[in-house]
Amino acid sequence: MSYFSEIDLHGYTAAQAKAVLDSTMKTLSKDVRELTVIHGYHGGTALMNMVRNYKHPRLERKILGMNQGSTIFILKNKV
Repeated sequence: MSYFSEIDLHGYTAAQAKAVLDSTMKTLSKDVRELTVIHGYHGGTALMNMVRNYKHPRLERKILGMNQGSTIFILKNKV
């Protein structure tokens, strides 16, 4: 079982990306502790802002990556 996962939100609107992120968080295995969310930033900041302001009960904290186009979610293993 993998403890890491990744999702790429390029090409989505902020509303679409939130729906995809909500669905991913709901179905993600409880073993996954780290989710890298790729949102980009060259095409604008709407996705980045949505991801960095995103809230979910399983979300423990966010790490702003060295790459401005991604954010790392550290997840709780229990909700």
